[in-house]
Amino acid sequence: VQLVESGGGSVQSGGSLRLSCVASRYTYSSWCLGWFRQTPGHAREAVAAFGSDGSSTVADSVKGRFTISQGSATNTLYLQMDNLEPEDTGMYYCAASRGRNCGPYILRVGESGFGYWGHGTQVTVSS
Repeated sequence: VQLVESGGGSVQSGGSLRLSCVASRYTYSSWCLGWFRQTPGHAREAVAAFGSDGSSTVADSVKGRFTISQGSATNTLYLQMDNLEPEDTGMYYCAASRGRNCGPYILRVGESGFGYWGHGTQVTVSS
């Protein structure tokens, strides 16, 4: 399984970015794809997740600003980030489960719910 993120960059506060994740050789019938981020001085946190059953969830900290969606190609995951704030600066990672759907508590489960990781894409928001 290979996960490749793209779309990161530098924007000013209030700007938008759309992150993409392309999953290769990921052929489970049940699956969960998610976005995590690691901001300076903080542990990696779950941001959003999208499951093979069509369910999606977004962390309270970004709700209303971030949207997770699946592309027309089912192996592509997006994270639309609007109204970005300097506190959103960090490395954003795509993650995939080992054949399990997300479940309602996936964001609380966090990293242990995912077995595959991309290398990340950097997001920098300036004030």
